[in-house]
Amino acid sequence: MMKKITGNAMKYAAAAVAAIAGVAVMAAGATINGAGASFPAPVYTPWTYTYTKATGTQVNYQSVGSGAGIAQIKAKTVDFAGSDNPLKKEDLEKNGLVQFPMLMGGVVTVVNLPGVKPGELKLSGSVLADIYLGKIKKWDDAAIKALNPGVALPSLPVTTVHRSDGSGTTWIFTNYLSKVSEEWAKGPGCDKDVKWPGGIGGQKNPGVATA
Repeated sequence: MMKKITGNAMKYAAAAVAAIAGVAVMAAGATINGAGASFPAPVYTPWTYTYTKATGTQVNYQSVGSGAGIAQIKAKTVDFAGSDNPLKKEDLEKNGLVQFPMLMGGVVTVVNLPGVKPGELKLSGSVLADIYLGKIKKWDDAAIKALNPGVALPSLPVTTVHRSDGSGTTWIFTNYLSKVSEEWAKGPGCDKDVKWPGGIGGQKNPGVATA
């Protein structure tokens, strides 16, 4: 029997950023198209519905991931894009874009482990990094036990879950791991898409949650 831990970061907050190509006055009946991060999509849905109802301007947003959204805004196939990781100033200037924060949300690890109550398991940043590096292979590893005295940890294999697509969530998580683990920083590093040492990949945040 194998248990899983999701590929999201440990109580680490980040902004979802919308990058837009320009500002224009939209006439009633016009259409605005956007694409990008899946994280803000559940909020964008009621926002766009309310805006369309109030103004008559249709707003469409495709939840395709931060990487795909950035690619589309650069190619000018959409009017705005959502990204969990901010673009650098030189990248914005090169592509004629501006960006601003839209939402703030927490990226957290979630554990599916029999006999362990919600919020009961404690993991340090370095231990979390070692789990994703594949160095800690079982839930009753000495490093995990030392952080959780009194918790009945089963001797079950650890299976990690991470994003399989280019993702701002991955950037947030790996940015965190790079700060708490020198080995992670020198290995997989921080990016929207990294070479994961192991585990299962899921498409977008819903794919990770489902796994």
